[in-house]
Amino acid sequence: MTAKTYSLAKSRRAIQWIGVIGAFVLGLRHIMPGEASRGGSFDSFCPFGAVETLLPYILTGHTLKTTNLLNFSIMLGVLGVALVAGRAFCGWMCPLGAIQDFLAAWGRRLSGERNHMRGKASKARFPIHMPAAADKYLRYAKYLILALILVASLYAVYPPLYEFCPVRAVFGFKMTTLLWSVLITFIVTSAFVERAWCKYLCPLGALLAIFNKISPLRLVVNHARCNGCGRCDVECSMGIQDVPERLRDAECIQCLECLETCARDDSLSLKLGWK
Repeated sequence: MTAKTYSLAKSRRAIQWIGVIGAFVLGLRHIMPGEASRGGSFDSFCPFGAVETLLPYILTGHTLKTTNLLNFSIMLGVLGVALVAGRAFCGWMCPLGAIQDFLAAWGRRLSGERNHMRGKASKARFPIHMPAAADKYLRYAKYLILALILVASLYAVYPPLYEFCPVRAVFGFKMTTLLWSVLITFIVTSAFVERAWCKYLCPLGALLAIFNKISPLRLVVNHARCNGCGRCDVECSMGIQDVPERLRDAECIQCLECLETCARDDSLSLKLGWK
């Protein structure tokens, strides 16, 4: 492991922690007195809120309740990242993604892993891998959810995900019985199935997936150096198989764990450009 890739991994963890702490601060901020004068609701800081309120805003000139134009500004920032680096927002900046990573690591420790050996298959019982046949079809669920949300937004008063949004459940602090159920389900599934929300349910991930095909910042494999050892497959939190041949896969969250894991110098490299 080179010093360069090691510092890259530490940088990712630091950015994830900043995102998590920032989300908790926003949640706390909006349970303090005087919420109405504090720049809008907690939901107005969510990039996906822009997707939920886009069609109503185009058709009526008004956003859905708890959203406003700030959602569009934040979403433009996320799309800017996606245009350059694909789903890097999911792998580096999304606080919900970071929580999933932490819960998966917690699940491994609780089920027998003491010291994780990078690139080696873990002996821990959790997180589990979904059967390949089920996993293949479950991956399409997030695209269906995205489509349903867009349709539902035409008839909604509040954002369609408002009552059962995992971001509100984890960071929002204003809990309902339904949100408690969402929170418990999110914690359990994330500890038992790595990045379950990202793989199967996240509509924002579904929207950003196309950018993996066109973004100029990408990983490139040197087939003359890669020996197909499978170390990167073991470390992929999104469960992508044969990673060196699928570096543009729509499921990739650009976490660069494969680059961190690769034991052969110059087998994988991060490049900017389309050639």
